[in-house]
Amino acid sequence: MKKLNFPSYDFRVKNSENKTHIFDEIRKKFVILQPEEWVRQHCVKFLTNQKKYPKTLISVERKVLVNGQKKRYDIIIFRPNGTVFCIVECKSYSIKIDQKAFDQSARYNMTLNAKYLMVTNGLNHYYCKKNQNGYDFIKSLPKYSLNE
Repeated sequence: MKKLNFPSYDFRVKNSENKTHIFDEIRKKFVILQPEEWVRQHCVKFLTNQKKYPKTLISVERKVLVNGQKKRYDIIIFRPNGTVFCIVECKSYSIKIDQKAFDQSARYNMTLNAKYLMVTNGLNHYYCKKNQNGYDFIKSLPKYSLNE
């Protein structure tokens, strides 16, 4: 897999049925290693190791109802009270981040009401903070804090 713009991390991988699988520490299972999954797993490690978000507050690849349609988010970080703190949209490293990726996160956020959005393809990372009229681009996500 391609080297990404994240620190180097160790991952548990295995080969089964001619496919490579990577262990997802949040879902607690091996999943097929595809380019988007490679980005997602690096992002989870970044959030837990560098930004110090507890694994117990992170959810990966779950269904959410958006405008009456079933969608699947990549990563959500919750606050300890159960409200959504951040939505993370992961794309394959071969996909250029464009307005569609931001729009997708913003649509999810109409239902989830997160304070922060992150969109990444593993090479480029974009962060936004919700304001009264939309979103402001910011340099990075804040580190975990009970005050956020």
